[in-house]
Amino acid sequence: MKVLIAEDDSDIALTYERGLDRKGYHVTITSNGEDCLKAYNEELHKMTFDDNISNSCNCSLANNPPFDIVLLDYSMPQINGLEVAKEILSINPHQRIIFVSAYVKETLEESIKCLNQVVELMQKPFTLEKLINTLEDNEVYKELHKLNVDIDIIKAITPTHEQVMDLLEKVRKIEKARTF
Repeated sequence: MKVLIAEDDSDIALTYERGLDRKGYHVTITSNGEDCLKAYNEELHKMTFDDNISNSCNCSLANNPPFDIVLLDYSMPQINGLEVAKEILSINPHQRIIFVSAYVKETLEESIKCLNQVVELMQKPFTLEKLINTLEDNEVYKELHKLNVDIDIIKAITPTHEQVMDLLEKVRKIEKARTF
């Protein structure tokens, strides 16, 4: 899994990087919004260049984004996380973005107002275990398991976060329709 992280606190960024590296993630760390956008665009350009050379991939950004997840500190110098998210979502509206912030209410309100969509949000501070569980959709998979979905089959097809969330929503609707 490829993760792009924008975090201006170097100690927190190092904690993310070390923990995610141990789990086998490919991590790119940036310390501000400007560098985050630069890293995103460079990866996007590299993908586009590689695809043009090989002509073997007809993948959309929804199914093959430059990064599986973009983890954004909401409050950063130069360009804040909200502006970074706006820019990335204008390029790829399906990009999974997770804001991290100590100010959950303000972050949620501003992100909904400015992005016109709900994005994920984690309240600082949180444990590395909580971060990994969020990145790996472990809570979503637990919920699917409770609804008698064979998680191993789902994970075998390596769905995107958006696809897993869509599946959960549809299974919940089916389950609700069965309840009298």
